Amino acid sequence: MLKIMKKFFAFCGEKNKKRFYKSIVLSVIQAMFGALRIPAIAIILNAVLSGKITMKDILLSFGVMAVSVVGIGIVKGKASMLQTEGGYLACAEKRIEIAEHMRFLPMGYFNQNSVGSITSVTTNTMQSLENVATRVVMLVCEGLLTTTMIALMLLAFDRRIALILIVGFALFLFVNNRLQNASEKISEQKIDSDEKMVEQVLEYIQGITEVKTFHLVGEKTKALNASIKRNSGINTKMEFTLIPYMGIQLLLTKLTGLAMAFASVMFYLDGSMSLFYCIVMVIASFLVLDSLSAAGNYSALLRVVNLSIVLANNILETETMDIEGENIRPDSYDLHAEHIDFSYGEKQIIHDITLDIPAGTTTAIVGPSGGGKTTLTNLLARFWDVDAGTITLGGKNIKDYSMDSLMENFSFVFQNVYLFHDTIANNIRFSRPDASMDEVITAAKKACCHEFITKLPNGYDTVLGDEGVNLSGGEKQRVSIARAIMKDAPIIILDEATANVDPESEAELVTAIEELTKEKTIIMIAHRLKTVRSADQIIVIDQGRIVQKGRHRELMEQDGIYRNFVTEREKAVSWKLA
Repeated sequence: MLKIMKKFFAFCGEKNKKRFYKSIVLSVIQAMFGALRIPAIAIILNAVLSGKITMKDILLSFGVMAVSVVGIGIVKGKASMLQTEGGYLACAEKRIEIAEHMRFLPMGYFNQNSVGSITSVTTNTMQSLENVATRVVMLVCEGLLTTTMIALMLLAFDRRIALILIVGFALFLFVNNRLQNASEKISEQKIDSDEKMVEQVLEYIQGITEVKTFHLVGEKTKALNASIKRNSGINTKMEFTLIPYMGIQLLLTKLTGLAMAFASVMFYLDGSMSLFYCIVMVIASFLVLDSLSAAGNYSALLRVVNLSIVLANNILETETMDIEGENIRPDSYDLHAEHIDFSYGEKQIIHDITLDIPAGTTTAIVGPSGGGKTTLTNLLARFWDVDAGTITLGGKNIKDYSMDSLMENFSFVFQNVYLFHDTIANNIRFSRPDASMDEVITAAKKACCHEFITKLPNGYDTVLGDEGVNLSGGEKQRVSIARAIMKDAPIIILDEATANVDPESEAELVTAIEELTKEKTIIMIAHRLKTVRSADQIIVIDQGRIVQKGRHRELMEQDGIYRNFVTEREKAVSWKLA
């Protein structure tokens, strides 16, 4: 139990740990204020037993009780504020830390770990920590410390009563240890179930178009419903597993209080304790273990807290690519790959590729699907690290660059564009948050999207839906190009940027791309003849190897994949309905 709480405080960071420690101290002070109820009662009790109740006794008792109530209110308010700040700030900082850490993870990490599990950690797990964990850890700490403090005070008052409390406390801790053991396995099942449910919900939402198109609503909801039902069952099982232990803990605290009261009466009867102290102890016995009862009930969730921390730390402890390079500004933007290999797990994707891409040239990469085209461009931009060989930019190994200084040299326009749930203006200025509105409009005009943006309800302040769903494919592509123009990087990577665009949008999109790529180094993955013919060099990749290299005319004179590629597309273009 103490180990988990120590891990939680370490997880929260130094500043937030201090907030929690201050909160614990204040909670102990709060318990002291709460204990003032006993002397307040004792004053009146003493007056009653003596047969003389004076106004002074009443006012003194009332004053002590008032100090108790006011003190509890002030201290509890401050302690609660510190707990809330510590919990929310710690989890907010961890979310940012996780996001920052993931920037430098190899892209293979996201292939091996589903979006659902990552999302679950950054949402469910962190939410549990900021809401539940803070409450759990603080109540458990308060209960243990307050009970310990009272036991020490009782040792100075009456060792016999203190011994009863210590024995009851020890039995409570024994049962709590059994509860922690029972909680460990079921907590793992709960966390796993939470992850699986989030995965199923995300998969269902992301694939809702296909589900409806193929009328698979009933079929596809089976997995989702099963996941939700399993999650419900796990949570119910957790309650039924832990409730018996929680009941025993509660019973022990009540029996300990009862034993303290009974012993006090017996000590009075045998003459070893005065009537006054006997009655005070009987009253106190029903108050001293309140905080321990609350700690026992909440301690069942400590294992969930522990596993939540483990899940978050698993991401943070995942080894990043070596990002401790220098902030380098290259003298030139020549890219060179020398005998590079790369594998996804045990499957080798890139085989011994050597490639030169001079600055200011256009390189088109073509080849069959699954041949390794996108993987090669990702390696050039260091989304992954090569297994063997080297890639250089401006004559320097890209591993020598810090990640940020390397990324300054690349802009990307992908086939599937992701636009954030934000204004169009902020989507365009994504790479330069401090860009002025005039600069945003200039970039939008160059990307041929100013006209349609101004027709939207709020113009550039229009907030896009998730993934830009309220824009057409061509419009999203042009906003993405405007974003790349704003960045103004010297190397542009186009991954089939015009593949899914309707003919009406293609002309404007091509114009936008031409504006983006002026005086740049261009690397494009393309299936359209227009974009390939004029390239300075064409790289044909098949099964992870460069099988052909040259200009359009040279490759058309060779028998191979490229000539077949061109011939097939020319036939497709000339095909028409009779």
